Amino acid sequence: MPILTTARHWLTLTAHHLEFIPLLLLRLYLAPVMMQAGWNKLMGFDNTVAWFANPDWGLGLPAPAVLAALAAGTELIGGGLLLLGMLTRLVAIPLAVIMLVAALTVHWENGWLAIADASSWLADGTILYNESVMDAPQKLAAANQLLSEHGHIDWLTSSGKLVVLNNGIEFAATYFVMLLVLFCFGAGKYASLDYWLAPKKAD
Repeated sequence: MPILTTARHWLTLTAHHLEFIPLLLLRLYLAPVMMQAGWNKLMGFDNTVAWFANPDWGLGLPAPAVLAALAAGTELIGGGLLLLGMLTRLVAIPLAVIMLVAALTVHWENGWLAIADASSWLADGTILYNESVMDAPQKLAAANQLLSEHGHIDWLTSSGKLVVLNNGIEFAATYFVMLLVLFCFGAGKYASLDYWLAPKKAD
């Protein structure tokens, strides 16, 4: 039908011209996250090195000072490059590797959820079962009772309710997928240095 063909053509053309927007939003979302992570590692560098080195409560990695410096520098500088949209595909590779390593070595044993939510299908046994997440409501109830009796519960919850951190792979996996998108599609047109510094061709 001509109307459907015209509508489909218009949607395709519009999407083509607007495709830079989601790529820009991905960069703007990821840049401060990566830069903050790198900055935190640098500001607590001795603790970061110790965590990288210790096999009991850390990662037990060789050359921990070198790896800690590389991770911190990659996140801090890489985040800045994402913000500018410069060398986007290149910098997405080491950042994605860091996220993958973090998911597998730091967060994997805690399951998917970053925040313990006992109502989630990813913890209650519908899809996955996570015993520590399912125990969270009792822990929260005990914490709220103690704070109600002995603390300033209204002040402590004035910015939001208390939660139990589960530290699962959710955030690291999400960032990995976002970086994979940037690797495949680049920084996008118009709002990136990659676009303006590249040889121009017809859109």
